[in-house]
Amino acid sequence: MNRKLVVFVPAEALDVVRDAVFAAGAGRIGEYERCSWYAEGTGTFVGGDATSPTVGERGVEERVPELRLETVFPADRHDAVVAALRAAHPYEEPAFDVYELLS
Repeated sequence: MNRKLVVFVPAEALDVVRDAVFAAGAGRIGEYERCSWYAEGTGTFVGGDATSPTVGERGVEERVPELRLETVFPADRHDAVVAALRAAHPYEEPAFDVYELLS
């Protein structure tokens, strides 16, 4: 069974994050490799007292341009894909979701 990864990433880190999750086993659909989709949006956050934000400063609401990146991966590659994402992503706490796919 496959899963879908959705992660929010600054544009300058897109290729680094894509390369990392693809190397960990994501992005294959049939005989195609490095399959993904992305679109622009705006991320918002306020860092708490114990944070060290990559962008902005703690205690201040930030609004930053980001890309929503989506790709698929086999369920048995879950730990490797998530570990690769965390290692490659520039944010202290990357925002991401993983969905089970029914087909």
